[in-house]
Amino acid sequence: MITLSPTTSGLVVIGTLFALLATGMPIAFALGLTAIFGLLMASGWGVFEVLAETMFAGIANLAYVSIPMFVLMGAAVAATPAGRDLYEALDRWLNRVPGGLVLSNIGACAIFAGMTGSSPATCAAIGKMGIPEMLKRGYPASVATGSICAGGTLGILIPPSVTMIVYGIATETSIGRLFLAGVLPGLMLTAMFMAWSLYDCRRKGFRFDDRGTRFSFGQKLEALPKVLPFLIIILGTLYVLYGGVATPSEAAGAGAFLTLGVVIVMYRLFRPKPVFEIFSSTLRESVMIMMIMASAELFAFALSSLFITQTVAASIAALEVNRWVLMAIINLFLLVAGMFLPPVAIIVMSAPLLYPIIVSSGFDPYWFAVILTINMEIGLITPPVGLNLFVVNAIAPQVPTAQVLKGALPYVLLMIGGIVMLSIFPGIVTWLPDVVMGPVK
Repeated sequence: MITLSPTTSGLVVIGTLFALLATGMPIAFALGLTAIFGLLMASGWGVFEVLAETMFAGIANLAYVSIPMFVLMGAAVAATPAGRDLYEALDRWLNRVPGGLVLSNIGACAIFAGMTGSSPATCAAIGKMGIPEMLKRGYPASVATGSICAGGTLGILIPPSVTMIVYGIATETSIGRLFLAGVLPGLMLTAMFMAWSLYDCRRKGFRFDDRGTRFSFGQKLEALPKVLPFLIIILGTLYVLYGGVATPSEAAGAGAFLTLGVVIVMYRLFRPKPVFEIFSSTLRESVMIMMIMASAELFAFALSSLFITQTVAASIAALEVNRWVLMAIINLFLLVAGMFLPPVAIIVMSAPLLYPIIVSSGFDPYWFAVILTINMEIGLITPPVGLNLFVVNAIAPQVPTAQVLKGALPYVLLMIGGIVMLSIFPGIVTWLPDVVMGPVK
């Protein structure tokens, strides 16, 4: 047992965490080992008696059942040519619109995000078709890669969103209301991405003269049967959730079952191997998320045991600053954290600490959930750990990394602008949940 001040303990613990992360160690193990080290500092060797119980308590919540179910939904869609079909359908319907290809890419990302809830999966599925096609038609490389990087981030904002589920459980807020809170901001960012992409193309001298191959009305209709079933499943899942038919966990289970059934029938996955791969992918991702959450719970317990959490909360509460200055500080913290850690880890560690501060400062917790999520989106396309950047780099290795970063940067600024807009007009977030579920009492 080592006696240090909370500030010194905090610096030691955070330094240990970043040192372990720098070695390339998985997030869950880095969090867990740092937590054990912190608990040894606080309580000595007797801490090993509560390790297993603390970690299990972090994930022993029935609401967490919805996470593997939504992951299964996304894995089933991502393992099939659904992304290609969605992209082709939108391309056929928008091919006569100036800039229709870039609109198809971002629109497909938005819809696919609602089907999978995963940003890297969205980026990979749409990017595999969209980036080569845009490059072939002469679109600027920075626009082709940057638009996919940004469009992929919508996966954690547009419902169903795993990060929203984690936030809801961590802060004991309504998951259904959180899903609704992300709809209009998600559509707003989609529209902003589309507008900038068209402007950027024209700014770089690209002219939308080549409208591509013409498709008859019949050919356009041919593309719909492979897309509409998934859209119906999404709408059906949301109806079950908001119609009072089922809880979020039950709605997620129904959605996963229907999605798996549609995928098996539509793409004829009647052999055991492809179905086994879908479940294997779901198991790997679900275990990874659960391990991060369990380790983050242990990490939060260690911070509390060393009085770091209480000291930070007291220091922030003691700041005699305008609440918007406080929000700016929190946003800066989230931006920096998002550059190094995955969204789930950040939410589990920071939400319980920030939630009481947010509420006591007069901010709506559902509005803050969207602000937090957009910050996590920015982290997905900023170095050093921008997952979407790595995905796009693997899809289009011929495009220099510097060019990918240059193309993604304007979308980072757009998302920061989106945060400012939501701060000025918070009703963009709160209006739909209030209409569907009534005002928060």
